[in-house]
Amino acid sequence: MTATTTEAADPAHAFPGYLEFLAEADEHGAVEVAVGLLESGVPAERVLLDLVAPAQAEVGERWARDEWSVAEEHAATHVSERVVAAVAAYADPRPTRGRIVVACMDGEWHALPARLVAEVLRLRGWQVTFLGASVPAAHLVSYLHRYDAHAVALACALPMRLPHAHRMIEACRRSDVPVVVGGRGFGGDGRWARVLGVAWAPDAPSAADLLADERALRAVPPARLDHLADDEYASLTKRRGELIDSALADLRERVPGVRDYTPAQLDSTVSDLGYIVDFLAAALYVDDETLFGEFVEWLVAILVSRRVPASAVGLTLDHYGHRLRDFPRAGRFLDRARALVSGLPAAPAR
Repeated sequence: MTATTTEAADPAHAFPGYLEFLAEADEHGAVEVAVGLLESGVPAERVLLDLVAPAQAEVGERWARDEWSVAEEHAATHVSERVVAAVAAYADPRPTRGRIVVACMDGEWHALPARLVAEVLRLRGWQVTFLGASVPAAHLVSYLHRYDAHAVALACALPMRLPHAHRMIEACRRSDVPVVVGGRGFGGDGRWARVLGVAWAPDAPSAADLLADERALRAVPPARLDHLADDEYASLTKRRGELIDSALADLRERVPGVRDYTPAQLDSTVSDLGYIVDFLAAALYVDDETLFGEFVEWLVAILVSRRVPASAVGLTLDHYGHRLRDFPRAGRFLDRARALVSGLPAAPAR
């Protein structure tokens, strides 16, 4: 192992080399960097939060900028997971506190951030059970009935999963197990966690502090979901398939090039059409147009980086607006998203 100097024993100093190992999918090199920091006296929590976490965030950004393929992103994520396992094995803490169950929402496949939280909690003395990605609510509740848990920590990276998250949170509460949530899916400031009436932590250390304070964990205001009485959310979800089919037909009619798409391009287009509906539904669920607007801006940025014009998204928003003209809240969210798209840059020329 290397890193022996004070300068080298710093995650920030090690970061560029570590990121290069991720780019090369070099598991041994990445593990050596992490373990070298540990052997130089850097606490395991800092290695996880100041090296692994920001490097993985950069992995996601490189995919979003179309600099890395999905395969490269997956390979780097696998290396990150192996590094987390190596750090956990090196630290090997013994539990001195109760059991915390850590899981990702049903349909949520980005498990590494939740795994980092689980390992930080383990380092803080908790007995941690990490259930991993996409845990169905019924299975989680069944597990809670078998094992005595102090609390559940739930992760959500995508706001479109918020309706599922709420059902999962309520299922845990019916088992009388307090819940703390985290992840970008609840908003950078936790605003959608507050709408759902659940305790939120912005990062792993904050989650550990909150879990240690049971009174604060349980002292959350009730959910604010009176707006669901208008039935727009439920009606939209019932029409999801119909909306996607009609939007695809509309694109084929208005953008002739779509008719010549390869099967892969067609699958990607259908997925994007579905994401637009799902994020609109989530925005209706929490009654926040910014959720939908932020997603549309992100989607346009992704598509533009892949040389798809922003106008393609605008056409779909127009179509959904016409089909949902009897949905006042959805119509308002779509109108404001269209205004955002009209002000965004077009795809660069090839």
